[in-house]
Order: sequence, then structure tokens, then C-alpha cells
Amino acid sequence: MVDSRPPQPLRVFLMFSFCILLVACGGGTSSPAPSATSISATNNPLVAQYSLTSTCAGQAMVEFGPDTNYGRTTAWYPTPGNIGGQTVSILVAGMKASTVYHMRSQFQCFGQTYTSADQTFKTGPLPSSPFPSLQVSRPNPNLSSQENPGIEEVNMLDGSGKTGMQQALFTDRDGNVIWYYDVGVAQGNFPYTFKLLPNGNMLFSISQTVTGGNLLREVDLAGNTVRELTTESLNQAMQQAGFDFAPTGFHHDFLPLANGHVILLTNFYKNFTDLPGYPGTTAVLGDGLVDLDENWNPVWAWNTFDHLDVNRHLNGLPDWTHSNAIIYSPQDGNLILSMRHQSWVIKIDYNNGAGVGDIIWKLGYQGDFNLPGDDPSLWFSFQHFPSIVSQDGTQTTLAVWDNGDNRVIDNNGDICTAGGANPCFSRASVYQVDESTRNATLLWYDEPGYYSIWGGSINQLANGNVEFDANAPGFQTFASQVQEVTQTSSPQIVWEMTMNSLPVYAYRAYRVPSLYPGVNWSY
Repeated sequence: MVDSRPPQPLRVFLMFSFCILLVACGGGTSSPAPSATSISATNNPLVAQYSLTSTCAGQAMVEFGPDTNYGRTTAWYPTPGNIGGQTVSILVAGMKASTVYHMRSQFQCFGQTYTSADQTFKTGPLPSSPFPSLQVSRPNPNLSSQENPGIEEVNMLDGSGKTGMQQALFTDRDGNVIWYYDVGVAQGNFPYTFKLLPNGNMLFSISQTVTGGNLLREVDLAGNTVRELTTESLNQAMQQAGFDFAPTGFHHDFLPLANGHVILLTNFYKNFTDLPGYPGTTAVLGDGLVDLDENWNPVWAWNTFDHLDVNRHLNGLPDWTHSNAIIYSPQDGNLILSMRHQSWVIKIDYNNGAGVGDIIWKLGYQGDFNLPGDDPSLWFSFQHFPSIVSQDGTQTTLAVWDNGDNRVIDNNGDICTAGGANPCFSRASVYQVDESTRNATLLWYDEPGYYSIWGGSINQLANGNVEFDANAPGFQTFASQVQEVTQTSSPQIVWEMTMNSLPVYAYRAYRVPSLYPGVNWSY
């Protein structure tokens, strides 16, 4: 009888291939569902590491919450399809201190979803370093249903430099700390700003007050350093690339882009001789923008000295421009820069890295736009944190936190005075800007009754409300106050968080969807 089976070596190969197929696709007694899950602590007491092992290429995420209703999720993360199984670890963040949380994973493979068994994890206590005193209230309970979802990102700065409370943190909307990162407060460091990156890590601009340097540092949610860039390293790279200025530091803001680049706000000095009112040599401090590619190499740069008149200085010299925020204009790929000591928000020809750096327009007092009635008091003054609300053709709606320092109050050029006959005041403002006609309109504003001397932030939320941070309000007993208000002619306070820890301020505080890119938390 003829043996119709394949030769022995081929039979072995086919049997081995079939076994692989069974394991990978869930055939026989094997399953692509995770074979093991575990939870462990990390260096951050509010962050857990959830691990799962699977043989199937798919994706997984973790649900977590104070009970088995869970309520929050991480992002989805890819899982490799190794035959022997490979462990994937997911950092779970967004939990209160000293609290038991329930967790389970969702795993998707070949169109099937597998849910793991419930497990629990107890977070640790907050560290001994002090945290701010935060008080949350909802002054209009009938408006509580209109509260926008998400959590609060709080960027703290210590005005005295002594309390050691310069933490970077997130809170829930009841004021509970749910994530923090110590930038080195014991060493005198403070976070100028920090932001969530598209890859799920956090990026920090850290000022080192003792050594006088700066750090751009990327960390994961557990606080492990991924990479960092010093001022010295940036200077060397700028010189090697042939750029014409060397930053002395980076400050106030940076802008992560979707392509992995980071626009870094820097400053540097340039000497001038016998400027009007400044005889002799004056070292003037101006600003520069540096475009770092995905490997943090400088590939494009821009600076104020090449494009603005150094003799226009609303706050004197040497601190000439004092820029404090950068935003990206998705409609044309250009950059918008807030220059506090010019009382201008300017648009720069960036063109996604191909622009020549020309200033396209200057918005503000003595800029390129007209306001109805030519009333200079309607312009923002010494502003912070512009944010784009919407763009449609030549129309851009822009929210600006208007601090109000040195506000011009009439066409004679008279300015406000703190506590004087024409007192300075701050406001949350929304402007309509028409780039084609160079007309601007103050669409909406809210004056909370404070003079917020410096800092602050503003955003229009997804529900149409506006949230703003009135930082360092003069003549008040508290350090900062964040409000979510209705965008109506008579704004109503929906939600309010007050920081009582003078002299520690919320330099910026604003609502974000969650600690994970693309994930929205409802509470």
C-alpha cells in the first residue's frame, strides 16, 4: 500500500505550523485571552502597573474605579503576538491617595473581546512634601449638571521660593490630587509648565533656581525619566546647526506638535548701545522659538530681535518682550505667540517648519487690527495663555486671559493704576479676529472682580462654558481661583476651585479630558 503521507521532515513542519495556528488563533484548548494578570506598585504612590500576558497580537486597556462600576479607563495599548506569550505593562493613573481601587483589563484579539477578573489595588499616601490647600465649590447648584467633564491640570509656582510646594499635579473636580510629579522641589526646581504628550508621557519645562539652568524632561506616568535636554546641550546643538542665537534658558511654555516636534520658547540677551533713555550698553532680553524634531534636534528657529523694534517696550528694559505662550494654528500651520511686555498676540510664518518667520499680524493695542469704536480699553493688556476656540476661513475666535497690567484706558494713552482712580482689572475674554479685513471684536468677557497681576489661563470647554484661572489676584486672601462659567451676557459660576496656599500660586490651571491621549473621563 502506498503511504500518502508527506515525508517525515515535512510532516513535522506541518504539525508545528498547525500548533502555532491553534495557539495564535485560539484553537483547541489554547486561548488568546491573557493567561495571567497582576498589579504592582510604582515609584509614584498614585500609579499602579497592570501587567498581562498573551500570545495574540491585539490591544488591551485597563478599567479602574473605586468599585466594580469602574468608570475610568486607560488608553488602548498594542499587545504583541509571541507564541510563548509576552507580558505587557500598562501604567494606571488617575487615582486618589490611600484608596482601594478595582481594576480589570479588556483585551481585544481577532475580533473578540476578553474581560479579566476583577482585582484590587490600594494607592499609597501622598509624600510628606506639602500640597496646596484646594477648596472646590459649586455656587449655583442648579447649574451643576452643566459642569464640563474632565480633570484639572494645576501648574504651581511658589512666589517665595521657600515652601517646597512647587508641585506639578492633576486633581479631580472635587479638588483631590490624583497625579503629581516632583520636579525636584528640594533642590529649588519649579515647573514652568508641563503637558501631556501624544505618546502618553508627560513633558516638563523645569527651572533650576539653584544651578540657574533649565531642563526639558519627558517622563512616563510613573515618573520615570525617558529623556531630557539641558540648556547647554541645546546651545551646542544650535551652534552646530548654524543658528544665529544661543538660548540662555527656556521658559514659560512649549508646544508639542502632532508630528512629534516640540516648539520651545527660549530667551537670550543681545547688547545695544545708547538706546533712547538707556545710555551706554544695555543687554536686552528677547525671546526665541526653537523647533525640535522628534529626536530633539533643532531644525527651525525664530527670534524677536530679527522682527520687532527694540524701542517699543511697555515694561521697560532689559526684559523686552517676555513671551509666555505658544499655540499652533491648524488652519495654516503657523504659530501664535503671546508677548506679555508688548501686549500683543502675534502670528508667525512657521508653515509647518517651512516658513521664513515673518510676522503675519500683531493683535492688540497699536497692532494691526481695528476694534469697533476704537476704544483701547477693550484690548487685552499684559495677557496670558491665548487659546484658539475655532477657525473658519479668515475668521479665528481666540480666548485670552487679560491680566490688565498697564491697561490703556483712553485715546490719550493713559493707563490704569493698581488701587488708583482708574484701577486695573482682569477679565476672561473671547475675540473674533478677521484676518482679511483686519478687524477684531470683543465677543464676550467676564470680569470676576479681581486684578490678576500675573499668570493665568483660559479655555472654552467642550460644553461651551469658559474656564479661567485668575492667578495672584491683588488685595485678596487667596492665591488663585479657577472658575468654570457660562458663556452668557451675565456669566454664572458653574464650578470654582480656590487655592488658599499663599504664596503658592496656580500659574496655570485648566480642564483636560484625562491623563491619557484620546480618552475622556466623565468625572
